[in-house]
Amino acid sequence: MTAGPSDKDGEDDGGIGDAGIATKTKSKTQKPPLYKVLLLNDDYTPMEFVVHVLERFFGITHDQAVDIMLTVHKKGLAVVGVFSFEIAETKVTQVMDYARRNQHPLQCTMEKE
Repeated sequence: MTAGPSDKDGEDDGGIGDAGIATKTKSKTQKPPLYKVLLLNDDYTPMEFVVHVLERFFGITHDQAVDIMLTVHKKGLAVVGVFSFEIAETKVTQVMDYARRNQHPLQCTMEKE
């Protein structure tokens, strides 16, 4: 009679070999950092164009756009919105490209919140 694989030492390890200790690690999920999109004042871009940009690219009402435009005009800059990195980067690129195509020096930037 031949001995089977589990019979050689009288113990069956289930084919696992050396058993280790299982450890659980808890990973904390972090929220991704957010970025502020800012519009900067200049002396050349018409106010109406800034209002149009705010309505078109940020989906805000006319009244909100006028308020933000006036803040940019009076204070030199204003936060237009807070977004994830990818969305903020896209908004900045869209605004800058649109301003250049329309020959306006409007500046739009982003910074970590």
